[in-house]
Amino acid sequence: MMRAMNILLAIAITTGILSGLWGWVAVSLGLLSWAGFLGSTAYFACPQGGLKGLLISACTLTSGVIWALVIMYGSALAPQVEILSYIMTGVVAFLMCIQAKQLLLSFVPGTFIGACATFAGQGDWKIIAPSLASGLIFGYAMKNSGLWLAARAQKKTLTFNTPE
Repeated sequence: MMRAMNILLAIAITTGILSGLWGWVAVSLGLLSWAGFLGSTAYFACPQGGLKGLLISACTLTSGVIWALVIMYGSALAPQVEILSYIMTGVVAFLMCIQAKQLLLSFVPGTFIGACATFAGQGDWKIIAPSLASGLIFGYAMKNSGLWLAARAQKKTLTFNTPE
């Protein structure tokens, strides 16, 4: 009796293939591969799947980029007042969490992933944002192609094992 393909195995296969492809795409387009992997991570971690999860992840990643810029530019207004950046960080972190009352901003880790990517990219949102967005699309493709592959394998197994 053939066993159906495990969902985890199917997602691992498609993620492996598409991760290699992402590495090539990122280099070819001048994007940051590590930021793209953070975008993929956001999709995988989002409790919502499908297009709804893609939209929520996109909104929270984008808000995180914006919040990080608020901290960076706000802190730069008075660099001699070091405590200002700490206060801003605390206030913005509060806002990053409280915005989750809104459905499209409800995935708090996505917001923090976007902010962390922006800090790591030294505020260069013009490269961070497309890298995150491209990676997010790859994450969507990785997971959903894996689910498709597992369902297809399951269907073949059921068809193969059905008595005539």
